[in-house]
Amino acid sequence: MIRVNERVKGKKILITGASSGIGQYLAIHIARQGGIPIMVARSTARLEIMADKIYDTFGVKSYWYEADLTNDANWKDIIDQICYDHGSLDALINNAGMAVFGLVSESKWQDIDRMISVNVKSLFRTTHQLLPHFLQQRRGHIVNIASQAGKIATPKSAVYAATKHAVLGFTNALRMEVEEKGIFVTSVNLGPVRTNFFKQADPTGNYERAVDRIMLEPNEVALTVVNALFTKQREINLPSWMNSGSKVYSIAPVLMEKAMQGQFSKK
Repeated sequence: MIRVNERVKGKKILITGASSGIGQYLAIHIARQGGIPIMVARSTARLEIMADKIYDTFGVKSYWYEADLTNDANWKDIIDQICYDHGSLDALINNAGMAVFGLVSESKWQDIDRMISVNVKSLFRTTHQLLPHFLQQRRGHIVNIASQAGKIATPKSAVYAATKHAVLGFTNALRMEVEEKGIFVTSVNLGPVRTNFFKQADPTGNYERAVDRIMLEPNEVALTVVNALFTKQREINLPSWMNSGSKVYSIAPVLMEKAMQGQFSKK
Protein backbone atom coordinates (compact mmCIF):
# COMPACT_ATOMS: atom_id res chain seq x y z
CA MET A 1 0.00 0.00 0.00
CA ILE A 2 1.35 3.42 -1.00
CA ARG A 3 1.37 6.11 1.67
CA VAL A 4 2.04 9.10 -0.53
CA ASN A 5 4.57 11.64 0.66
CA GLU A 6 4.10 14.70 -1.53
CA ARG A 7 7.78 15.60 -1.23
CA VAL A 8 8.80 12.17 -2.53
CA LYS A 9 5.92 11.44 -4.93
CA GLY A 10 7.09 11.08 -8.51
CA LYS A 11 10.71 11.88 -7.65
CA LYS A 12 13.49 9.89 -9.32
CA ILE A 13 15.99 8.87 -6.67
CA LEU A 14 19.28 7.11 -7.37
CA ILE A 15 20.44 4.66 -4.68
CA THR A 16 23.84 2.99 -4.71
CA GLY A 17 24.34 -0.29 -2.85
CA ALA A 18 20.64 -1.01 -3.27
CA SER A 19 20.57 -4.81 -3.35
CA SER A 20 20.58 -5.46 0.41
CA GLY A 21 20.65 -3.92 3.86
CA ILE A 22 19.81 -0.23 4.15
CA GLY A 23 19.81 0.16 0.37
CA GLN A 24 16.99 -2.29 -0.28
CA TYR A 25 14.84 -0.68 2.42
CA LEU A 26 15.54 2.77 0.99
CA ALA A 27 14.14 1.58 -2.34
CA ILE A 28 11.10 0.04 -0.65
CA HIS A 29 10.24 3.14 1.38
CA ILE A 30 10.80 5.46 -1.57
CA ALA A 31 8.37 3.37 -3.65
CA ARG A 32 5.97 3.12 -0.72
CA GLN A 33 5.87 6.92 -0.52
CA GLY A 34 5.27 7.30 -4.25
CA GLY A 35 8.83 7.88 -5.45
CA ILE A 36 10.72 6.13 -8.24
CA PRO A 37 13.77 4.17 -7.06
CA ILE A 38 16.71 3.85 -9.44
CA MET A 39 18.80 1.09 -7.91
CA VAL A 40 22.47 0.31 -8.44
CA ALA A 41 24.46 -2.67 -7.16
CA ARG A 42 26.67 -5.54 -8.32
CA SER A 43 23.99 -8.21 -7.83
CA THR A 44 21.65 -8.04 -10.81
CA ALA A 45 19.65 -11.05 -9.62
CA ARG A 46 18.75 -9.35 -6.35
CA LEU A 47 17.97 -6.05 -8.06
CA GLU A 48 15.64 -7.74 -10.52
CA ILE A 49 13.82 -9.53 -7.71
CA MET A 50 13.49 -6.25 -5.80
CA ALA A 51 12.12 -4.41 -8.84
CA ASP A 52 9.48 -7.13 -9.31
CA LYS A 53 8.49 -7.08 -5.63
CA ILE A 54 8.25 -3.29 -5.58
CA TYR A 55 5.97 -3.33 -8.60
CA ASP A 56 3.82 -6.17 -7.25
CA THR A 57 3.49 -4.50 -3.82
CA PHE A 58 3.19 -0.82 -4.69
CA GLY A 59 2.48 -0.71 -8.40
CA VAL A 60 5.59 1.45 -8.82
CA LYS A 61 8.00 0.82 -11.68
CA SER A 62 11.57 0.97 -10.42
CA TYR A 63 14.80 0.71 -12.39
CA TRP A 64 18.06 -1.08 -11.79
CA TYR A 65 21.62 -1.05 -13.11
CA GLU A 66 24.51 -3.40 -12.55
CA ALA A 67 27.72 -1.64 -11.52
CA ASP A 68 31.01 -2.29 -9.80
CA LEU A 69 31.74 1.02 -8.11
CA THR A 70 35.43 0.19 -7.83
CA ASN A 71 35.68 0.41 -11.63
CA ASP A 72 35.66 4.17 -12.08
CA ALA A 73 35.52 4.26 -15.88
CA ASN A 74 32.67 1.75 -15.99
CA TRP A 75 30.76 3.54 -13.25
CA LYS A 76 31.12 6.87 -15.07
CA ASP A 77 29.59 5.32 -18.18
CA ILE A 78 26.71 3.84 -16.19
CA ILE A 79 25.93 7.21 -14.59
CA ASP A 80 25.84 8.72 -18.08
CA GLN A 81 23.47 5.94 -19.15
CA ILE A 82 21.20 6.56 -16.15
CA CYS A 83 21.02 10.26 -16.99
CA TYR A 84 20.30 9.44 -20.65
CA ASP A 85 17.56 6.98 -19.69
CA HIS A 86 15.83 9.14 -17.10
CA GLY A 87 16.70 12.74 -17.87
CA SER A 88 17.10 14.80 -14.73
CA LEU A 89 17.21 13.05 -11.36
CA ASP A 90 15.76 14.52 -8.17
CA ALA A 91 17.96 12.97 -5.48
CA LEU A 92 21.04 10.87 -4.92
CA ILE A 93 21.61 8.58 -1.96
CA ASN A 94 25.24 7.49 -1.79
CA ASN A 95 24.63 4.38 0.28
CA ALA A 96 27.25 1.91 -0.97
CA GLY A 97 29.98 1.18 1.54
CA MET A 98 32.22 -1.60 2.82
CA ALA A 99 34.86 -2.32 5.44
CA VAL A 100 37.48 -4.84 6.35
CA PHE A 101 38.49 -4.47 9.98
CA GLY A 102 42.06 -5.11 11.05
CA LEU A 103 45.27 -3.53 12.28
CA VAL A 104 46.90 -1.33 9.66
CA SER A 105 50.12 -3.33 9.94
CA GLU A 106 48.25 -6.54 9.09
CA SER A 107 45.91 -5.19 6.42
CA LYS A 108 46.07 -6.20 2.78
CA TRP A 109 46.56 -3.33 0.37
CA GLN A 110 43.75 -4.56 -1.89
CA ASP A 111 41.33 -4.25 1.04
CA ILE A 112 42.53 -0.71 1.78
CA ASP A 113 42.27 0.25 -1.88
CA ARG A 114 38.77 -1.17 -2.18
CA MET A 115 37.51 0.68 0.90
CA ILE A 116 38.82 3.94 -0.54
CA SER A 117 37.34 3.16 -3.97
CA VAL A 118 33.86 2.25 -2.72
CA ASN A 119 33.47 4.55 0.28
CA VAL A 120 35.19 7.66 -1.06
CA LYS A 121 36.11 7.68 -4.74
CA SER A 122 32.81 6.35 -6.08
CA LEU A 123 30.86 8.72 -3.82
CA PHE A 124 32.91 11.65 -5.09
CA ARG A 125 32.50 10.43 -8.68
CA THR A 126 28.72 10.08 -8.46
CA THR A 127 28.21 13.42 -6.75
CA HIS A 128 30.58 15.27 -9.08
CA GLN A 129 28.91 13.84 -12.17
CA LEU A 130 25.33 14.50 -11.07
CA LEU A 131 25.86 17.85 -9.37
CA PRO A 132 25.67 19.90 -12.62
CA HIS A 133 22.19 18.43 -13.24
CA PHE A 134 21.01 19.50 -9.79
CA LEU A 135 22.56 22.95 -10.20
CA GLN A 136 20.94 23.43 -13.59
CA GLN A 137 17.48 22.58 -12.26
CA ARG A 138 18.18 24.43 -8.98
CA ARG A 139 16.81 21.61 -6.88
CA GLY A 140 17.85 18.21 -5.59
CA HIS A 141 18.98 16.35 -2.51
CA ILE A 142 22.29 14.57 -1.97
CA VAL A 143 22.34 12.13 0.96
CA ASN A 144 25.65 10.58 1.96
CA ILE A 145 25.54 7.57 4.25
CA ALA A 146 28.51 8.13 6.55
CA SER A 147 29.16 6.69 10.00
CA GLN A 148 29.75 7.60 13.61
CA ALA A 149 33.20 6.17 12.81
CA GLY A 150 33.74 9.36 10.85
CA LYS A 151 33.59 11.23 14.13
CA ILE A 152 35.34 8.75 16.43
CA ALA A 153 38.00 6.43 14.99
CA THR A 154 38.71 3.19 16.82
CA PRO A 155 41.41 0.49 16.61
CA LYS A 156 41.18 -1.96 13.70
CA SER A 157 39.07 0.48 11.67
CA ALA A 158 41.68 3.11 10.80
CA VAL A 159 41.09 3.02 7.05
CA TYR A 160 37.31 2.66 7.31
CA ALA A 161 37.15 5.57 9.76
CA ALA A 162 39.39 7.64 7.49
CA THR A 163 37.04 7.06 4.54
CA LYS A 164 34.07 8.19 6.62
CA HIS A 165 36.00 11.23 7.88
CA ALA A 166 36.48 12.05 4.19
CA VAL A 167 32.77 11.62 3.49
CA LEU A 168 31.86 13.95 6.35
CA GLY A 169 34.36 16.61 5.28
CA PHE A 170 33.18 16.42 1.69
CA THR A 171 29.52 16.56 2.71
CA ASN A 172 29.92 19.53 5.04
CA ALA A 173 31.85 21.58 2.50
CA LEU A 174 29.48 20.69 -0.35
CA ARG A 175 26.50 21.70 1.75
CA MET A 176 27.90 25.20 2.16
CA GLU A 177 28.72 25.44 -1.55
CA VAL A 178 25.20 24.67 -2.76
CA GLU A 179 22.87 25.66 0.07
CA GLU A 180 21.87 28.89 -1.69
CA LYS A 181 21.20 27.06 -4.96
CA GLY A 182 18.19 24.99 -3.97
CA ILE A 183 20.09 21.78 -3.22
CA PHE A 184 19.93 19.95 0.10
CA VAL A 185 22.95 17.98 1.34
CA THR A 186 22.67 15.60 4.31
CA SER A 187 25.07 13.24 6.04
CA VAL A 188 23.71 10.15 7.78
CA ASN A 189 25.99 9.12 10.63
CA LEU A 190 25.21 5.63 11.83
CA GLY A 191 26.33 3.31 14.57
CA PRO A 192 26.32 -0.47 13.90
CA VAL A 193 23.45 -1.60 11.67
CA ARG A 194 22.12 -5.16 11.47
CA THR A 195 23.13 -5.94 7.87
CA ASN A 196 25.56 -8.17 5.96
CA PHE A 197 28.16 -5.40 6.28
CA PHE A 198 29.85 -7.25 9.14
CA LYS A 199 30.13 -10.51 7.24
CA GLN A 200 32.95 -8.91 5.28
CA ALA A 201 34.15 -6.38 7.84
CA ASP A 202 34.73 -9.05 10.50
CA PRO A 203 34.16 -12.64 9.31
CA THR A 204 34.82 -13.96 12.83
CA GLY A 205 31.54 -12.42 14.00
CA ASN A 206 33.17 -11.25 17.25
CA TYR A 207 32.42 -7.58 16.76
CA GLU A 208 28.87 -8.21 15.60
CA ARG A 209 28.19 -10.25 18.73
CA ALA A 210 29.81 -7.60 20.94
CA VAL A 211 27.53 -4.82 19.65
CA ASP A 212 24.40 -6.87 19.01
CA ARG A 213 22.32 -5.18 21.69
CA ILE A 214 22.92 -1.69 20.26
CA MET A 215 22.52 -2.52 16.58
CA LEU A 216 20.17 -0.42 14.50
CA GLU A 217 17.56 -2.03 12.26
CA PRO A 218 18.09 -1.20 8.56
CA ASN A 219 14.38 -0.83 7.92
CA GLU A 220 14.09 1.88 10.58
CA VAL A 221 17.23 3.65 9.38
CA ALA A 222 15.93 3.70 5.80
CA LEU A 223 12.52 5.04 6.85
CA THR A 224 14.18 7.86 8.81
CA VAL A 225 16.27 8.80 5.77
CA VAL A 226 13.35 8.71 3.33
CA ASN A 227 11.19 10.79 5.67
CA ALA A 228 13.94 13.44 5.63
CA LEU A 229 14.20 13.63 1.84
CA PHE A 230 13.77 17.09 0.34
CA THR A 231 14.03 18.77 3.72
CA LYS A 232 16.86 20.97 4.96
CA GLN A 233 18.57 18.64 7.38
CA ARG A 234 22.30 18.89 8.02
CA GLU A 235 22.76 15.51 9.70
CA ILE A 236 20.87 12.42 10.75
CA ASN A 237 22.61 10.79 13.72
CA LEU A 238 21.59 7.32 14.83
CA PRO A 239 21.56 6.35 17.61
CA SER A 240 21.36 9.81 19.14
CA TRP A 241 23.24 8.81 22.30
CA MET A 242 26.24 7.76 20.20
CA ASN A 243 26.33 11.21 18.62
CA SER A 244 26.38 12.71 22.12
CA GLY A 245 29.50 10.66 22.75
CA SER A 246 31.15 12.05 19.62
CA LYS A 247 30.52 15.58 20.90
CA VAL A 248 32.22 14.76 24.17
CA TYR A 249 35.08 13.18 22.25
CA SER A 250 35.62 16.37 20.23
CA ILE A 251 36.07 18.29 23.49
CA ALA A 252 38.05 15.75 25.53
CA PRO A 253 39.53 13.09 23.21
CA VAL A 254 42.24 11.83 25.57
CA LEU A 255 39.81 11.40 28.45
CA MET A 256 37.27 9.71 26.18
CA GLU A 257 39.83 7.28 24.73
CA LYS A 258 40.90 6.22 28.20
CA ALA A 259 37.36 5.90 29.52
CA MET A 260 36.12 3.98 26.46
CA GLN A 261 39.21 1.88 25.81
CA GLY A 262 37.39 -1.40 26.38
CA GLN A 263 34.48 -0.43 24.14
CA PHE A 264 36.78 0.90 21.41
CA SER A 265 38.71 -2.38 21.34
CA LYS A 266 35.81 -4.76 20.72
CA LYS A 267 36.75 -5.40 17.09
